[in-house]
Amino acid sequence: MRIVVTGAGGNIGRATVARLRTEGVDVVALSLEPVAFPDVAGGVGTGGDAASSTGGVEVVVGSAGDPGVVAEAFRGGADAVIHLAAIPAPTLGSALDVFAGNTRATFVVLDEAARRGVRRAVLASSYALLGMPFSPHDLHPPHYPVDEATPPQIEDPYALSKLVDELTGEMVHRRDGMDVVALRFPFTGDTARLTAAAADLRADPGKGARNSWAYLHVDDAAEAAWLAASVPLTGFHRCFVAAPETFCDEPTEQLIATHHPGVPVRTPIPGRRVPIDTSAAERLLGFVPKRHITG
Repeated sequence: MRIVVTGAGGNIGRATVARLRTEGVDVVALSLEPVAFPDVAGGVGTGGDAASSTGGVEVVVGSAGDPGVVAEAFRGGADAVIHLAAIPAPTLGSALDVFAGNTRATFVVLDEAARRGVRRAVLASSYALLGMPFSPHDLHPPHYPVDEATPPQIEDPYALSKLVDELTGEMVHRRDGMDVVALRFPFTGDTARLTAAAADLRADPGKGARNSWAYLHVDDAAEAAWLAASVPLTGFHRCFVAAPETFCDEPTEQLIATHHPGVPVRTPIPGRRVPIDTSAAERLLGFVPKRHITG
């Protein structure tokens, strides 16, 4: 199996490349900057000005929004593409750079993949698509738990870019028959980053209200990406993914009552259960996160 991974130099990208290599997948890693990947067998894939390949990882350096660079990544063919490349927050560039850069990259990657007969694509979407995390206003969801049918309240260019990314994936499925999974990631990091965030939110739970106190370990994010690329399925699908419990010690319904007063809880949320319905990912992909952050 051969899979192209864009944004391969990022945190989720690196973890995804490592996960794919444990399955013996040949990986083409597209990265904006040169990057090295230790291989499970001890080799290292490195990238310079031109593509290179060792250790089962070929690295192509350049922008996922550049059709020539993306064409080079697909030059040897691919069974699937995992598209992770993006500016991950509206604070990391101008509004135009964030929106136009993210949506251009997604269109270029999926369009080039479709032209070459790639049958499966995985998109890094985001919980932020709901609009709450980066809004200039304090927003509340229409209900809890949130799920894939929850209407977004978008007020920032990053959330807007993720909505358009999903629509691009849906378009390519309809136009070309490519099967596409959009994974709506929450706050994601390694153990050190998540542990620090958990300590911060347990001291002040209000800081996590916009994100519904949700998180996902980067290795679980990589597992979700692998399953989305390899599990038999057809169609276009969007799935929330998150660890099963929140960062906080308080019961989730108490957190909601305090920080999202008046928001209806449509189905009971027991204990510290995350107020995001992740059943679609479990049903479609068999994805169950394994890494929890404890106090």
